[in-house]
Amino acid sequence: MIRAGKLDRSIVIERKTETVSETGAVVSAWLNIATVRAEIVTQSTAEFLTGFGEAENGTIVFRTRYLAGITTADRVSYAGKVYDLKEITEIGRRRGLELRAVGVS
Repeated sequence: MIRAGKLDRSIVIERKTETVSETGAVVSAWLNIATVRAEIVTQSTAEFLTGFGEAENGTIVFRTRYLAGITTADRVSYAGKVYDLKEITEIGRRRGLELRAVGVS
């Protein structure tokens, strides 16, 4: 179970959309699909050692309440930085989600 007191950060989950402009050109943009409260989970030593240096690339893990429809094609915006989702793990039976993400350069 996820305790509400640990969800002390606010993150925005974004999804890429494509629209056709009046000139016929395809325009890509990121659309906010959800603003949720999250906990930042620090990596254990085992994860750091098996990640072969992934932590240096800005790897971060967010834990949040369950939200249906999130995929690895989405991304997370937090504290002015953007993170691509690499793995989404369900916690319990739709109790929460663990979002593993890597910072975008």
